Amino acid sequence: MNFFRSVRAVADASATGTGTIDWDAAAEASKAAIEPGSIDLSAAERDGYATDVRDARDRLRRVAAVDFDVPAAVEVQNRHHWIDANIKTFRRVMVPFEEHSPVFLPGLTRAVNTGTFALVLSFLGNNVLGQYDPLLLADGDDHGLYFVHPNIRRVADSLDVDYPRFRRWIAFHEVSHAAEFGAAPWLSTHLESRMERGIDALVEGDIDRSAFHELDTAMTAVEGYAELLMDRAFDDEYEDLRRKLDERRRGGGPIAKLARRLLGLGLKRRQYERGARFFEAVADERGVAAASRVWDHPENLPTNAELDAPERWIARVSP
Repeated sequence: MNFFRSVRAVADASATGTGTIDWDAAAEASKAAIEPGSIDLSAAERDGYATDVRDARDRLRRVAAVDFDVPAAVEVQNRHHWIDANIKTFRRVMVPFEEHSPVFLPGLTRAVNTGTFALVLSFLGNNVLGQYDPLLLADGDDHGLYFVHPNIRRVADSLDVDYPRFRRWIAFHEVSHAAEFGAAPWLSTHLESRMERGIDALVEGDIDRSAFHELDTAMTAVEGYAELLMDRAFDDEYEDLRRKLDERRRGGGPIAKLARRLLGLGLKRRQYERGARFFEAVADERGVAAASRVWDHPENLPTNAELDAPERWIARVSP
């Protein structure tokens, strides 16, 4: 960790360039704030990652009764690799704001915005375990599947759980997301359209509540269905893993808790808990294959009301 280099990168953002964010400086500052960690994998670890992803794909295909494949890009990353991959997404999302937002104090605003994004990236880069990346708002149809190896090893050690079993559990969770997007080719476009509507409204100084409500409902389905698949398909005991990881997420110091609140990670937790309850009820009543019908077409997504009354969704979609 090089605190001086991190601060210097942010400070330099105010001196040169245009735009509200210096993305190169944000990347440099965030990477200077955290160690990259080692990805010097043994042959057994390399084989372990490959086997975990392959087994997760095969079991999820059978359990969910959906045809999908994992992305061509499956990467074992260090923390800096993850930052490099995700800063591109942040940059795409922020384009409308950079093009339309007024800048009254260019130097100060540029430095503050750059520092804010550097803080976000460094916090996430130091905590993310795995990620299925649909590359929203990007050109092309490529998706990515990432495993942040140093974080997986560190968290497995801190939780005092078996590392290969923990790594495999993370793989099943991320491949569950691949199953969703593979079963629903329309899902990326559906999410992108709601994101773009919401962002465009914010740029114009308005709030498109319907766009954000639709996005929240869709993401609740995404998170909840992945929880269902992971629970039904994982080939080992996992209750201790879930309990210990949940306890870790609720813990931490005041700065970590504040960061999670500001980043909306509590919202994501509520999404997957609410979505998991919905899909568990559907699967218990009609089976996992019936729950998978949610991805047949956009009209099959549950409404906000149906998320709390799964019997209504069953009557509408899977009578």
